Amino acid sequence: MITIRPFATEDHAWATNALTAHFGGPLVARRGSLVEPLSLPGFVALVSSARAGLLTYAPDSTGVEVVTLFTDPPGRGVGQALMGAVAALVPAGGRLWLITTNPNTDALRFYQRWGMDLVGIHRDAVTWARTLKPSIPLAVDGIPLRHELELEWRPPYRGG
Repeated sequence: MITIRPFATEDHAWATNALTAHFGGPLVARRGSLVEPLSLPGFVALVSSARAGLLTYAPDSTGVEVVTLFTDPPGRGVGQALMGAVAALVPAGGRLWLITTNPNTDALRFYQRWGMDLVGIHRDAVTWARTLKPSIPLAVDGIPLRHELELEWRPPYRGG
């Protein structure tokens, strides 16, 4: 069974290690800036009382941005549960959105199956982001890492 709870201070050491493993450090580069996910609100997924995933988010003027999402190990429904928790925060008429990168095919598959649409390609944005975060690799799985891809989901219209 998957339990979702708010991200808390006692999760920071675990989250720092996980962010380093999944994102190459505790900072995330996106849309021309560095973001510190540990300073953001989020949700932690628990499976049998063990931490199995983290989603951090940032409310903005258009809705809610997913800043980080990871599960360990993947494929158990943890990502679905975390996305469901953050989707509940999206105001009527708002959007849930995020940035991923061009070689992140697993994420693209997951987000599209979840119901998100590809709404933007920011060409060479990752190339520029390396000036902010030099640890970003040049390629992943043999695919040059160059572009940011923007995906979004909008809640169904409920009338009124």
